[in-house]
Amino acid sequence: MRKVILQEFITLDSLAAGPNDNVDYVPASTQGDKSFGLEQMKLMNSTDTILLGRVMYQMFAGHWPNITKGKEKAFADKLNSIPKIVFSKTIETAPWGDWEEAKIVKNSAVKEVAKLKQRSGKNMIIWGSISLAQSLMKEGLIDEYRLVMCPVVLGSGRPLFQDEVDSFGLKLLEAKTFDLGAVQLKYKPSPTKKIGKKRAAAN
Repeated sequence: MRKVILQEFITLDSLAAGPNDNVDYVPASTQGDKSFGLEQMKLMNSTDTILLGRVMYQMFAGHWPNITKGKEKAFADKLNSIPKIVFSKTIETAPWGDWEEAKIVKNSAVKEVAKLKQRSGKNMIIWGSISLAQSLMKEGLIDEYRLVMCPVVLGSGRPLFQDEVDSFGLKLLEAKTFDLGAVQLKYKPSPTKKIGKKRAAAN
């Protein structure tokens, strides 16, 4: 069975995005980091499908197809060439510069991803796309969590793990520190670790 890998960039105060879904802290923490770039290329080589929500699609499509030279070109070419699926009920087409358009899925992301997992192939990856990630987490469809903790505190914004989410345990697979101070924590869900039914909302 293919794995679904969720890669999320989070801050030291556990936020996946700042106010108005701002994620400027991500390039500020990783851009120009050679060790991070090598890890990302390794991840791309194990992937044959990219899953995106509408907002992350628009961010990626406005950036990566325009990288035609420089240090990021090899990674951009790899990412641009991988088939993509965008889960959205509001857009009709998903162009990707001069590269192949992304496929749009308007029905249930949970049902679609469950079907995709049964097919042969390499891993599927979700970047950002917090609402999409949360819906798949809720149904136990994430096989691996790659949390890249960036050395920054935002103070306010959007958390990856919602209040009152079903609690679950994770097993640490790997911890890796990058040159600019970000730390990648790689986990897989651990069904033997039962923490409790719900994580209570903070008061």
